[in-house]
Amino acid sequence: MGSWLLLLGVGLGLLSAMLALLSVWLRRSTGLPAGPVVYTDLPGERGRPPLRAPRYRLIGRPDLLLYRDEGVIPVEVKGSPAPERPHPSHVLQLMAYCLLVEEALGVRPPYGLLRYRDRTFVLEYTEAQREALLQVLEAMQQNLTRGEAHRQHRSAARCRACGFREICEEALG
Repeated sequence: MGSWLLLLGVGLGLLSAMLALLSVWLRRSTGLPAGPVVYTDLPGERGRPPLRAPRYRLIGRPDLLLYRDEGVIPVEVKGSPAPERPHPSHVLQLMAYCLLVEEALGVRPPYGLLRYRDRTFVLEYTEAQREALLQVLEAMQQNLTRGEAHRQHRSAARCRACGFREICEEALG
């Protein structure tokens, strides 16, 4: 009986070491820094409530929120290869997640991470970035109020996931 328990203990110890090494390898292969994941909305991880910033009429689900010494860091994960510079729409999306963290959690992230398949960009959440985002949100709200917001894609999947689907006159099948 004692040798069986010893063998079980050694096996569990080896399994634990292998999982720790796998965790380190995954962090390095993704380019993401270490830190506990405090929120995830990646495929297979659904069910977390969205973050809300009611005064800006903004709701969203960042792919990941990491807890680091600098604070809570939003991460947006893209499946495509990295462009030379991040796409402006991706930067705006990440800045929206920074604003959501600031408003919903009460902590202002100093930066966000934009992870493409082969590269991670660290994008500062500056006052200028915040103001640019707020201007875009205001313009979007004005377009919605005037009925001038139009669909800008041909993806039925994007329409199904849209929060405005029920009232959109341009929704796809």
